Amino acid sequence: MWPLLIYDSEIMKAKHLHLLLLLVVCFFTFFINNRVIYTDIMESRNIITAREMVYDGHWMVPTMNGELRLEKPPLPTWIAAGVEMVFPDDMGAQRAMAGLAATLLIFFFYLLGKELTKNNKYALVSSLVLCTSYNIILMGRTASWDIYCHAFMMGALYFLYKGLQKEGRQWGNFLGAGIFLGLSFLGKGPVSFYALLLPFLVSYTLFLRRSLRKKGLPIFVMILVCLLISSWWYLFIYLFHAEEARYVLDKESTAWVERNVRPWYYYGTFFLETGIWALMVLITLAVPYWNRKIRQHREYLFALCWMLFLVIFLSFLPEKKNRYLLPVLIPAAYTIGFLFIHWTEEIKKRRLDKTGKWFYLVNSGLVTLILFALPVVGYFTLYQKEMLSLSSLILLTVLIWGLAIFMVTSMTRLRPMRFLSGVVILFIIAELFCMPYIGGLVNNPEFRSISGTREVEALKPLPFYSVAGQELRIELVYEANKKIRPLDINHTEEVMKALPCAILTHGRVGEELPATLWEKVDTTWVGHYDNNRRPKNTKRYSDMFLYNVTILKKK
Repeated sequence: MWPLLIYDSEIMKAKHLHLLLLLVVCFFTFFINNRVIYTDIMESRNIITAREMVYDGHWMVPTMNGELRLEKPPLPTWIAAGVEMVFPDDMGAQRAMAGLAATLLIFFFYLLGKELTKNNKYALVSSLVLCTSYNIILMGRTASWDIYCHAFMMGALYFLYKGLQKEGRQWGNFLGAGIFLGLSFLGKGPVSFYALLLPFLVSYTLFLRRSLRKKGLPIFVMILVCLLISSWWYLFIYLFHAEEARYVLDKESTAWVERNVRPWYYYGTFFLETGIWALMVLITLAVPYWNRKIRQHREYLFALCWMLFLVIFLSFLPEKKNRYLLPVLIPAAYTIGFLFIHWTEEIKKRRLDKTGKWFYLVNSGLVTLILFALPVVGYFTLYQKEMLSLSSLILLTVLIWGLAIFMVTSMTRLRPMRFLSGVVILFIIAELFCMPYIGGLVNNPEFRSISGTREVEALKPLPFYSVAGQELRIELVYEANKKIRPLDINHTEEVMKALPCAILTHGRVGEELPATLWEKVDTTWVGHYDNNRRPKNTKRYSDMFLYNVTILKKK
C-alpha cells in the first residue's frame, strides 16, 4: 500500500513540476518583450473593432472604421474590448491575452499528450517542442484571432479524447468538449473544426478507435451544447441584419476561391513553420523505420497521420496563408516527442542503432552550427548598423557560444534531453536579449507615424476623412486612433457638411481639392506622415502609407 501511495505522489509531484516549468517557458515565449514588434494589418483590424465596441457601443454588431464587420465571430473581439476598457490603447496588454490563449493551448496540449501515452515525460517533451516552434511563438505574441479558436479546440480535443477512450457515458468530458467546441466556433467560425478537429477524427478512427457503446446520447448532448454556444450570435445577426449577413456570406465565400489563391502544393513547406524543428519534422516521416522502433507505434502513427491529413485538407482550399498552418504544429510536436522519448530510452539501454544515432546527430549538429553562426549574423546585421553596442554583442556572444558548447556535449555524449533543454534556453535568451532589436531591423529612417496626430490639439475634436475612391490602409486608422471615413471631395455640399474636419491626402491638399472648394474653405497644413516601417529601397515600401494631413474650415 505505502509503495503505491509514494509512487502516486511522485507522479503528481512530477506533473505539477512539469506544469510549473511549462508556465515559466510560456512566460518567456509569449509575454517577455511583446511590444517590440510593430502592429501589423491583422492586429490593426482587430483592435479597431474592439475600440469601436467600447467607445461606440457596438457589442453585438461589430464595426471596423464605422463599417459593419460581420466576417469574424465576436468572441475574441469581446475579449479585446474588455482589455481595452481596463488597459486603453495598450497593444502589450492585447498581445498578452493572445499569450494567455497560447498558454491555454499548451496546457491542454500537455494534458492530451499525457492521456495519449500515459507518460508525463512525453507530454512535457512534446509541449516544450511546441513552445519553441516558430508559428506558435508568432501567433502567441500578436493580437491575432487564430490563436483563440485553436486554443479552445485544443481543450475540446482533450475532453473529447477522454470521453471516447474511457468506459461509460463520460458526461463530464463530453460536456466539456461541447463547451470548448462552441467557444472555438464563436472564436473564428469553422476554421479549427476543419483544420484541427476533422483530421484528428480521421486519424483517431484509423488508429485509436474504441467502442462508442453508451456514448451516443452524451455525444448528442455535446453537439447540442456546441450549437447553443456557437449559433446564437449568428441567429441574432440573421434575424436583425439579414441583408448584411447575406452580403458578407457571399463576399467571404467568393474570397475563399479568389483571394490569396495558391497552388495545391503551396503547403509543401509546412515543416518550416516549426522553425528550429523543421528537419526533425521531416525525419518523423521515415515511417518504416519509426514504426518498427517506437514502442507506442500506434500513437506515433496517429499523430503523424493527423499532421499529414491536416496539411492535405488545408491544401484542398484555394485560399492559402502561412498562418493557417498553425494547427500543423500540434501533431508535429507530438511526433517529435516520440523521437525524443525513443532516443532517450534506447540510449539509456545502450541499444540505439546506427540509423537512430545518425538521425539524432544530424538534428543536434545542425542546431549547434546555427548557434555558432548567430553571433556572426548579429555582428553584420546589428553591430555594423550601430543597433547593438560592442558590450552587448560580447555578452550575447558569450551566452550563445557558451550554450553552443553545451549543445556540442549533448550531441557527442548522446544526451537528447540536454539537447532539448539547450533549445529552450536558446529561446529564452533570444526573447530576453534579442527581441528588443527586432523592430530596428526594419526601421525606416524617414518613419513618422500618423499616430503623432493624436498630440495635435487642433485635431483632437475634428473628424478625419480620406479621399473617396482611394484605398485607405487600415493600419493608419489604428495609428490615428480615429475613424477615417471616405469623403467625396468633388461633391461640394458633402464637403461643406463635414467641415470643420481633417483630411488625409497623398499629395498636398492644393493638388487634390477641386478649384470650386478653394473659394469656400480655408486650409491649415498639419504635416506629412510616412507610416512605412521599411525604407524606400525595400519591396514592402508603399506610397499607400504616405499622407499629408490638412485641416479644412469654412471661410
